[in-house]
Amino acid sequence: MFKLVVSDLDGTFLNNSGTFDVELFNQVYGEMKENNIAFVACTGKQCERVEELFDEHGKGIWILGDSVTRIKRDGVVVKEFTIERNLALQAISQIEAFAKDFIIIACTTEAAYVHSQIQEEYYKIVKGSYKEVLKIDSFDQINSNFLKITVYDPSGRSSILRKHIEKTLLDQIYIVDSEANWLDITALHTHKGETVRKLQEILGVTMDETMSFGDGENDVELMSIAKYSFAVKNACENTKNAASFITKSNEENGVLLTIKKMMDLQKH
Repeated sequence: MFKLVVSDLDGTFLNNSGTFDVELFNQVYGEMKENNIAFVACTGKQCERVEELFDEHGKGIWILGDSVTRIKRDGVVVKEFTIERNLALQAISQIEAFAKDFIIIACTTEAAYVHSQIQEEYYKIVKGSYKEVLKIDSFDQINSNFLKITVYDPSGRSSILRKHIEKTLLDQIYIVDSEANWLDITALHTHKGETVRKLQEILGVTMDETMSFGDGENDVELMSIAKYSFAVKNACENTKNAASFITKSNEENGVLLTIKKMMDLQKH
C-alpha cells in the first residue's frame, strides 16, 4: 500500500512544452487526497517557480525544489540545506576559470542570481525554472550562504566541468551533471535520494509505501528510495536500469496514468 508519490518534473511529469494535463491532474490528485496519499514534486526548479506552475491546483503538494535543497509546502519552508558562502564562491571561481561562457545561476533563499551581462536568450532559459531572478555584477555581492549553484552550458560540457571541479572539491560538495547542458552543485550529501529520505522521516512513510518517477541521470537516486520505482519511456538508460518498472513517456501522461492505475489496483 503506497502513501507517498515522488515525481521529477522536467522530462517526467511535465511534457516537452513544460506544462501538464491540468484536468487529469485535478482528477488524480483529488483521488490521492481522498486516500491520504501525498504528492511530491522533486526538481531542480526553484520552489516558487513550482508554485507558479501548479498555481491553485497544487494546494497541499510537497515541493523538493532548488535541486532538492529546500522542502516546502503551501508556502512554508520546512527544511533547507545550504553551502557555506566561501565554499560556494570557491566553486564559482573554478567554473569561471575553466571557461568564461558558462551561464552560472547562484541560488539563495531569496532569489536566483545571474551575471548582469547575461544574454537575453539565456536569461529566458533561466526564467523557465526560476521565478525570482536578479542580475548582479559579481557573485561576491551575495552575502548569505548558497542553496546551490547551477551551470547551464549551451556547448554540453557539464561532464568535463564536473571532473574539473571534483579534483579539488569532491569531498566538500555534491555535484551532478544531470544532462550534457546542466550541472548542479549542492551541499555534501544533498541529492534527490537523501532529501526524499528526510521527507519520508518527516511523514513517517517507509520505502515500501513510496512510489517514484524519473527520467534523468540525477533521478537514479529516486529509483532506490521507493519500492514502486518507475522510469518514464523517454528516460536515460541508467534510470531505466535502476527502475523496477517502465511507464509511458512524459508526453503520454505516464506519471498521472500510472498513479491512477496503481490506486485502482490498491482498491482491490
